[in-house]
Amino acid sequence: MAEPRPATLITGASAGLGAEFARQCAARGETLILVARRRERLDALKAELGGEAYVIAADLSAPDAAAALFAEVAELGLSVETLINNAGFGLAGAFAALPAERQIEMIDLNIRSLTELCRLFLPPMLARRRGFILNVASTAAFQAGPHMAVYYASKAYVLSLSEALHQEAKGSGVHVTALCPGPTATEFFDVAGAGNGRLAKIATDPVAVVRIGLAALARNKAIVVPGAANKIGAQASRFLPRAAMRRIIAGLKS
Repeated sequence: MAEPRPATLITGASAGLGAEFARQCAARGETLILVARRRERLDALKAELGGEAYVIAADLSAPDAAAALFAEVAELGLSVETLINNAGFGLAGAFAALPAERQIEMIDLNIRSLTELCRLFLPPMLARRRGFILNVASTAAFQAGPHMAVYYASKAYVLSLSEALHQEAKGSGVHVTALCPGPTATEFFDVAGAGNGRLAKIATDPVAVVRIGLAALARNKAIVVPGAANKIGAQASRFLPRAAMRRIIAGLKS
């Protein structure tokens, strides 16, 4: 029986940071597994990239989607050497006013699915003593986010989980990194309903974010925050009272 071939699995690969991760990983000659809901976008990205890429259309917020993805990867004869958990979305608005089902869907995608994928793919990496997991968090992870309450809370979870897994994997040959970008020029703000907000107007280039994230993963950094201004913002909660941080973040959503 042939040994599974190593591959890089990217969730949320149909647009934004996910598509850029695919471009930069393809340029390194990696076999890709592109995962997102929109197959037509994935097919177009595969055609753009050339090289060896597999398309799996899946809604990772659905129950059992992560397990089904894990099984499909095995059926392809592939072994995930690098897992990039990029899929996620946010919603802007008051917690009490936003649709409950949409907020639960956000938790399912941003938290539950990411956790399940880490739990499925990490043990084989540990057994091989080689592997890479990059979880896309956000500078939102460092403080509460009035008017995007569940999104900020979900990214705090991603950061905390990633730090813990990084420490647990020390010395095993497996790297785990949390990438915490600030506002980035992707579809995120339009999906969140915040396309005209202040954060959308200061969004930065996704190319640099991805490059920095992949470099940090190679070096096995626990946390990476791209950009000097974002680093300062992420550390602000260490020096400012939490009440002040809440007011500042609330003001940015207007």
